[in-house]
Amino acid sequence: MAKPSSNPKIVTKKHIARQERERRQSNLIRAIAFGGILIVVLLLAYGYLKLNVLQLRDPVAKVNGEIITTGQWQERVQLQRINLTNLYSTYVFYQQSFGMDTSQQQQQIQSVLQSPLTLGQQVLDQMIDEALIRQEAKTRGITVSTAEVEEAIQEAYRFFPNGTKTPTVTPTTFSFPTPSSKQLTLVPWTSTPTPFLTSTPAPTNTPDPSITPTVTSTPTATSTTAPPTPTSVPQAATATSTPYTLEGFNAQYTKTLEEMKASGIREETLRSVYEAGLLRDKLLEVIATDVPHTEEQVWARHILVDDASLADTVRTLLLDGKDFAEVAKEYSKDTGSAANGGDLGWFTRSAMVPEFAEAAFSQKIGEIGEVVQSQFGYHVIQVIDRQELPVSASQYEQNRQTAFTDWLAKAREDADLTTYDYWKERVPTEPPAVVQPQ
Repeated sequence: MAKPSSNPKIVTKKHIARQERERRQSNLIRAIAFGGILIVVLLLAYGYLKLNVLQLRDPVAKVNGEIITTGQWQERVQLQRINLTNLYSTYVFYQQSFGMDTSQQQQQIQSVLQSPLTLGQQVLDQMIDEALIRQEAKTRGITVSTAEVEEAIQEAYRFFPNGTKTPTVTPTTFSFPTPSSKQLTLVPWTSTPTPFLTSTPAPTNTPDPSITPTVTSTPTATSTTAPPTPTSVPQAATATSTPYTLEGFNAQYTKTLEEMKASGIREETLRSVYEAGLLRDKLLEVIATDVPHTEEQVWARHILVDDASLADTVRTLLLDGKDFAEVAKEYSKDTGSAANGGDLGWFTRSAMVPEFAEAAFSQKIGEIGEVVQSQFGYHVIQVIDRQELPVSASQYEQNRQTAFTDWLAKAREDADLTTYDYWKERVPTEPPAVVQPQ
């Protein structure tokens, strides 16, 4: 039989109270630790949720109540990055394969890709324009069907199940009027004036100072000064075989969708770009319905010099009866027209710089006008004739585009439009742009 302990442990109330206090402290410490872990988990979960769900729903713009979300805009920025990268590769291909100098285009694309704010602003402006077009199209009952979107996608891949479309637009044919007796008195030549609009090359970014009348670019509704934004639909970087069969088209399109998905771009977004383009085309047809096929045009000649005093001297010589053609050949620094006696042929108002156009379209026929200053120098102008004449096919199309651009600018001005500057902190930099340094 075990011998009882001679010193049994005595549990006092004080000891029990201490044990209870220690137990409560341990429970409190465990609760605090658990709570801290829970808070960290919740913060991480909230951060992930905000970044990948809630933030994507934040509006970057509101257009007459229609919201453009961060997620929608970011997808379009990513799509545009892909498009610009492919376009860059195309220009490199042309330069390397055909010897074409595309360095300027390459530099323009690089400047946009290397400036997230520029790219983000371009895409945001484009999406705002699309919203305005969508709203106007709905008001006018203009719609785009799923079949039309599908056909547009097929055509983009050069797949024409019903045969390649035949162009239906016939170039406008016209001839300039035969010079009248009054005109022949002013310009005693047997040949008709050069059809200025049809023979003038397209304008460049750096106008030749020796050529005064230049085609001025039409202002756009966007607020950026970056190079024009190409279409958002990705194009092949290099020339590839044309998928003339349905199977070939499906293979190409499926490959595109897989590449887009890898960059976080949904097919829905890709198709919406085609739909927006179709809506724009349909609305343009309606907006530009009343654009006339004729336009007031002027036949004039001019003499261009560098300073005002010489211009005054030239004008005095002409007023004293000196032959305009001879004076132009001697004094005009616009060598192109000087060789033809200063003759500029027929031109529309938009074909000339504003100061020159204002004078030419307001002067009396035959008079030697006051000296006009423009960015190129000082002009002495004589108007030979002014008439309402047919415009060329290219000029007519430019006028249609101008009418639509003017409508869009007015719609933007009248819109209840709000943009949120936090988009500047959310411009995607993915997918990375693979471009060659110049």
